[in-house]
Amino acid sequence: MAAPFADASHFEQLHARNADPWGVHARWYERRKRDLLLAALPRARYAQGFEPGCSVGGNTLALAARCDQLIACDASAAALDRAAATLKGVHNVVLLHWTFPHRWPDASSDLIVVAELAYYLPPEDFARFLAEVPAHLQRGGHLAMCHWRAPVADAQADGDGIHAAARQALALDPVGSWCDEDMRIDIWQHGGTTSVAATGGAQERLASVPAPTPAPESAP
Repeated sequence: MAAPFADASHFEQLHARNADPWGVHARWYERRKRDLLLAALPRARYAQGFEPGCSVGGNTLALAARCDQLIACDASAAALDRAAATLKGVHNVVLLHWTFPHRWPDASSDLIVVAELAYYLPPEDFARFLAEVPAHLQRGGHLAMCHWRAPVADAQADGDGIHAAARQALALDPVGSWCDEDMRIDIWQHGGTTSVAATGGAQERLASVPAPTPAPESAP
């Protein structure tokens, strides 16, 4: 029998029992995953990021260094209290007690990061997220998804299934992905040129090298 859908009370209890339920601050797996996710982002800088399901703020702190402003939300008040402690002294992050995808920022974002969240959404909420995300993503902006691939005890799907459904349903352009035995990361873009080099990551082009001039044949 499938596990019941995890709701806000489930995550409230998780954070009440454990200050860092997933070990995002301590586990090497989580630190490595965060580094891979950040490296996969096509731009060095974003104007407004949105991170639903921020939990205790491990990814939030790293994303804040790449965004002028970052809006992060979670359904658990206890998680947000811990996130606020993680982000003490960081002034470009707004933490909100929201349930995703029922609330979105008023202004569209140029970066949306959905990490370890989508497989907890009920099917109707997951479908709503996939349908609505283009309207909340600026043209040329990026959606990043990152999920654990193994079965999750309190979720209804695994990362492979979630990302396969997203690749099939999203009205966005795929940019790149990373997959290993543990995790899967996918990046999508909302229109525009998807080449990092062409959009400012490395605008310089290799100089064309003229073909070598054949050596003259020696006389017999």
